[in-house]
Amino acid sequence: MADWYPKRRFGDLPDEVARKFGNREALVFEDQRYTFAALKDEIDRAAKALMALGVGRGDHVSLWLNNRAEWIFLMYALAKVGAVQVPINTRFRTNDLRYVLRQSDSAMLITHDTSGPIDYLDMVRQVVDLPHDGSFPELRHVVIVGDGEHQGTVSWASALAKSQTVSDADLCARADAVDPDDPVFMMYTSGTTGFPKGVLHDHRLIRNVEERAFRMAVTENDTIMSYLPLFHAFGYSEAALMSMATGARQVLTGTFDADESLDLIERERATIAHGFEAHMQMLCDAQEANPRDLGSLRTGLFAAGMHSATPVARRGERVMTPLRALSAYGMTEVWVGAALSALDDDPPHRLETSGYPAPGYEFKVVDPETGRQQPDGVPGELRVKSYALMKGYYKKPKETRESYDADGWFCTGDMAERHADGYIRFLGRFKDMLKVGGENVDPMEVEGLLLEHPAVQQVAVVGLPDRRLAEVPVAFVECKPDRKVQADDILAYCRGKVASFKIPRHAIFLDEFPMTASGKIRKVELREKAQQLLGGR
Repeated sequence: MADWYPKRRFGDLPDEVARKFGNREALVFEDQRYTFAALKDEIDRAAKALMALGVGRGDHVSLWLNNRAEWIFLMYALAKVGAVQVPINTRFRTNDLRYVLRQSDSAMLITHDTSGPIDYLDMVRQVVDLPHDGSFPELRHVVIVGDGEHQGTVSWASALAKSQTVSDADLCARADAVDPDDPVFMMYTSGTTGFPKGVLHDHRLIRNVEERAFRMAVTENDTIMSYLPLFHAFGYSEAALMSMATGARQVLTGTFDADESLDLIERERATIAHGFEAHMQMLCDAQEANPRDLGSLRTGLFAAGMHSATPVARRGERVMTPLRALSAYGMTEVWVGAALSALDDDPPHRLETSGYPAPGYEFKVVDPETGRQQPDGVPGELRVKSYALMKGYYKKPKETRESYDADGWFCTGDMAERHADGYIRFLGRFKDMLKVGGENVDPMEVEGLLLEHPAVQQVAVVGLPDRRLAEVPVAFVECKPDRKVQADDILAYCRGKVASFKIPRHAIFLDEFPMTASGKIRKVELREKAQQLLGGR
């Protein structure tokens, strides 16, 4: 597909926005405030520090950090020196970390020592024999953002001190050598099958962000309330990228807390706030319990296509007036806002669809068995063509090939319907993927872990509807003969090994599983049984 849009680079954005809006406030995090000019300086200093540590063009650098100012510095610094950023979910634990570090071929890991109650460095030590581990042949450094020195690691403070050894000319030469067609980040997603896959994207996503900004009227006069995790495509795109592409200010929080977010919206006069169903639920609950002045709020993306999400979005507009919520569709492989409703759409189009295809995107809805296009209003699998599609899954050529049909359409695995006016509506997933508070959870991964439990003969994980998180995992377990185990033991077995959102909330024991004629577990029946036994939470 021809692309008339001029090629640009992530690493150029800080320089461009500083030239336009240098003295305007760019970033607020806790008691730290940065103008765009100051932000550019911090990014350049971080880029020089990375160069001093030996980060080369094309190196993969994992970033396992909670939201903080350094996240923004490093995101753009890595892009500027031509490295590939690998954001790691901060709720991942030892098994997840081991997999991502090894599969991504990361040359460096940048993380916390501790953050809140979580000891990240301890988990790193459980996975990596510091300072050099032969089982991670590419990993050269573990860098700790925080106070103090830790054996076998490099402190970010000491790296910044070495930034003075790199000249402005050296940094400019590195930045100029970056090709816009190079990978700029690799974001891991559970997708629809198997363990997490590294989705590679290049710099062309700037176009995706800027066109959405124009459609949503995002300008330097906006303030984005940024509580979404930056390791996730949503926060990465709609806060970190959107701010630098438009000059909009972002107010960043370490984690999401509904009361803190509402207080900041009121105090900082935020105009944009995004989120998933779970965020909208909690914001509304907190606002009704303790009303704030939200008169500055203008708009935000709240994915509301699924039937269960529509009443939540309607409540959000009612409780968080004057917010005008927009619905959108996206996924890591096709990026955020592949479809988007419009500010002047009526409520049914804004809150009961997933939007209209964005510029540069084509959609079709097909029968997944035959590949034939479905008539309007008939559900099928959503397939996408776009300039913004991923470059591929890292080191997974088979999975990459299989994600496209014979005509080059990306097969999303999502169920949707097309309306006569061209709007689409996301209806759910054809596969068994769970969506827990906006996070993808592959039940196969959790099932694989639980099958390692000495008492488990067979296991199946399904989703249970949940008011706050949309759905939560439930494990159905068949024990080995003469072995007994308690439900709490099943849940405890997962703790510390996988992210907390992947851990089943309930364990239900069965003598045998309902099976299909071909020998597959009938998960539809298990979902029904979970709702019968546990009800919607």
